[in-house]
Amino acid sequence: MRDRDPLRKNRPFVLGDTEVPPGHQATVRIPIANLYTHTPIELTVHVNHGYWSGPCLFVSGAIHGDELNGVEICRRLQTERTVRHPRGTLLTIPVVNVLGFLHQSRYFPDHRDLNRTFPGLAKGSLAAQTAELFMRQIVARATHGIDLHSGTRQRFNLPQTRGKADCPVVDGMARAFGAPVHLHAGFLDGSLRAAAHEAGVHVLLFEGGEALRLDEEVIRSGIRGIIGVMRHLGMLPDAEKSPPAPWAPASSSSWVRAPGSGLLLPLKRIGALVREGELLGRIHNPLGSEHIELTATRSGVIIGCANHPLVNQGDALFHIAFLPDAAALEALHEGLNDEFL
Repeated sequence: MRDRDPLRKNRPFVLGDTEVPPGHQATVRIPIANLYTHTPIELTVHVNHGYWSGPCLFVSGAIHGDELNGVEICRRLQTERTVRHPRGTLLTIPVVNVLGFLHQSRYFPDHRDLNRTFPGLAKGSLAAQTAELFMRQIVARATHGIDLHSGTRQRFNLPQTRGKADCPVVDGMARAFGAPVHLHAGFLDGSLRAAAHEAGVHVLLFEGGEALRLDEEVIRSGIRGIIGVMRHLGMLPDAEKSPPAPWAPASSSSWVRAPGSGLLLPLKRIGALVREGELLGRIHNPLGSEHIELTATRSGVIIGCANHPLVNQGDALFHIAFLPDAAALEALHEGLNDEFL
């Protein structure tokens, strides 16, 4: 829902030891810890503090340190003149998991997943301390959030948003973001989205691309989506009306897993519309002529694909989102043809 309160001048925004006056921008570095070389590790936050009061939106990248599309989305967002003077405040955090980013790893050095550690603990592990710091310094100041993610290594995700089912605020953000598919997804214990919800902050999750890779269409989709959400929240002026982007809510999804091991030859690609029972690919015996066929368990759209051709029994290969009806499938597929297929 858009913020339609009368215009009121913002108060200064205080983050860490920095005070940002209304109508100004600043880059704030909040200490986290030191490496064992005593090199400081800091949480870098770009603050665009508008002259007029309004929502406070945070945009976070690299909670998983090897998910680079979100980092680039945040970097480019800071170069967009459109967002320099919002109504309210935009907080952009390109790299939340600094240690994972340094090691090109999803995890902290002790193999903890930061996105299973929220709301954190001030005297816990370094991941727990980082989560607690992020909750205290960022989430506690925000009204809304967008958390940017990618698929894991050797697994590509179609641009998609995820949010709590039956939440009008998050649904409104998802429609404004305009990713091709929106998944109604429950909360995972320890995730930022779950902890922010408990704190009364509405967070939309964006997925797109693959870990340790940059994908231009995913990056552009993310930037457009964030600006769309800011317009929806009343942080930016309305844009000229344009044809709506393909968008479809999905109530559920599931992975088609490998029934056996071998060499995967996919016959469908990301964004493809599939029908129940349709052939998705074959797993071949690399030393012989035998093969296993993979078929769709239900009708839907492929929103995630494994990229590595060498698969083991049980590997997740095709992620299919189930859409409500055939018309929704056809409309989505037609819209995806121009941009993502």
